[in-house]
Amino acid sequence: MSIRHGLLALLDQGPRYGYQLRTDFEARTGATWPLNVGQVYTTLARLERDGLVEPAGEDDEGHQFYAVTEAGRAELRAWFDTPVPRTNPPRDELAIKLAMAVTVPGVDVGAVVQGQRRHSIKALQDYTRLKGRALAGESRPAGGAAPATEGSDLAWLLVLEQLIFQTEAEIRWLDHCETRLAQQAELQQTRAAEAAGAAGQEPARTFRPGRRRARS
Repeated sequence: MSIRHGLLALLDQGPRYGYQLRTDFEARTGATWPLNVGQVYTTLARLERDGLVEPAGEDDEGHQFYAVTEAGRAELRAWFDTPVPRTNPPRDELAIKLAMAVTVPGVDVGAVVQGQRRHSIKALQDYTRLKGRALAGESRPAGGAAPATEGSDLAWLLVLEQLIFQTEAEIRWLDHCETRLAQQAELQQTRAAEAAGAAGQEPARTFRPGRRRARS
């Protein structure tokens, strides 16, 4: 997530101060990626350092406003025009967890996969319910404090659909992981049988992942 460019996009619509940027950001994402004011002001300081924003005065309550510079607008346009690179994919905690699990003795990888699938299916159900509410005109989760702005309902719907597609893909990948585990167990059992046969011994039984439960 690029907080830097998200704030530039908001400032491109007019000067704002930190708390306004926070609430406007959450209005467009349904608070999916909540920000704290400290993050906002830290990012603003870096943007000012880089010449992308500049102070734009204060109001009667002492709020410091910031405005985007021409260099900031150019940076923003370049961000919109440039595809998100996939050459350096972000670290995925689940992928790292399973990669470690299959190499660490004593870990029940099948249980890890099944536990994650249950969690992901529940998340998918939650996202789907939220999408239904969004399509029915309920703009944001009940816990979201950000006010609605023009276009924010569509922005929230797009974010929700991305989360739905991402979670569906994760569940498919978990199904694939379980298939891989079963194939690996079959291969190990076959190799053990071949080795035992060559030695004239009874082959040892190898653990095989249990049958996957049907989704509720």
